[in-house]
Amino acid sequence: MGPRFHTDPAALYREMRREHGPVVPVLLPGDVPAWLVIGYREMYQVTGDPVLFPRDPGLWNQWPHIPQDWPLLPMIGNRQPSIYYTVGEEHQRHLKMVEGALERVSRMELRKHAEELADRLVDGFCTVGEAEVVSAYAKPLPILVLGRLLGFPDSDGPALIRTLGALADGGADAIAAHQEFGALVGRLVASRRERPGADVTSSMLACPAHFTDEEYLLDLMAITAAGYLPTADWIGNSVRLMLTDDRFAASLAGGRHSVHEAMNEVLWEDTPTQILAGRWAARDTRLADRHVNAGDLLLLGLAGANSDPETQTASVGSADGFRDGNYAHFAFSHGEFQCPFPAREIAETIARTGIEVLLDRLPDIDLAVPAQALARRPSPFLRGMTGLPVHFTPTPAYGGRR
Repeated sequence: MGPRFHTDPAALYREMRREHGPVVPVLLPGDVPAWLVIGYREMYQVTGDPVLFPRDPGLWNQWPHIPQDWPLLPMIGNRQPSIYYTVGEEHQRHLKMVEGALERVSRMELRKHAEELADRLVDGFCTVGEAEVVSAYAKPLPILVLGRLLGFPDSDGPALIRTLGALADGGADAIAAHQEFGALVGRLVASRRERPGADVTSSMLACPAHFTDEEYLLDLMAITAAGYLPTADWIGNSVRLMLTDDRFAASLAGGRHSVHEAMNEVLWEDTPTQILAGRWAARDTRLADRHVNAGDLLLLGLAGANSDPETQTASVGSADGFRDGNYAHFAFSHGEFQCPFPAREIAETIARTGIEVLLDRLPDIDLAVPAQALARRPSPFLRGMTGLPVHFTPTPAYGGRR
């Protein structure tokens, strides 16, 4: 977990590929072995074969060597009855329930919620002339919008921001935050069981298939956690790109088309989820030129696969370097366990609306520090800004008017 994962990941992946090929032997904390897949073709093979490479941590051959306080244990997880930790028919059962509820979200209402909450956040700093975009805007916006969609009252917004922020930081208060988050979701399930509404939780509870309260709670926690930080980083990374890349400078004030291009560019070059755990080999097999033992852990190097030289040249579709609608990246993974399509649509709507509102409200926004002074979170797994200080001409607050 050296600094180059957040200072120069592209060069680091090039070195890995040159020395080890598309499947890299790595050591996790405590010298726990794993494979890091960074080849585009190999990534497609692993994610496209849920029988040979299922997302089933119960298969892991390293469990006898994993201590209870192992730092990556929350990321690996154990078998539990949720959409994220089930396989086969049981996974499909959870997926059908969750996807059905997300598909019923009105895109018009989603956009309305995102605009209203984005305006409210911008109102909090627009009169000052300066702000730190990540903490004041990019992080709270996805939580607040997701809270509305799931059925949380707006009064739970501060608690959701606090608990999910602590979970993402992984600090000393992460366990307590996880318990508080679970309690919030538990109260939501109970209230929606008594008083159903036009929200995702009510739709899940109305599913004709039988699920326990624990299953509802775990699935709702998974939806919220998975939708929070990647969407926040998608906003932050896209705004950073638009403020630092000359290709976007001319269109900041005049054209929204560049927002979509910046967001797609980020998914290729600066994707929020860099490495995802994981898949486990169901039997002995070969991947590229590597012998993979049954029970070996394979880490999905999404960023590494996106930067595979075999795909980079083909993926760039225009002279200015834009992908021109090429969405064949692995930012949302691939195959049976990929991010559900309606969840992607929701994340994209929140991110795009958030960026558009920010640029509409603050048209002369610019970095308040040199671009090289911007810092990333020191993680090989998630890529986002620790801060994005900006300045702009102070403008009046909307106060709910749009």
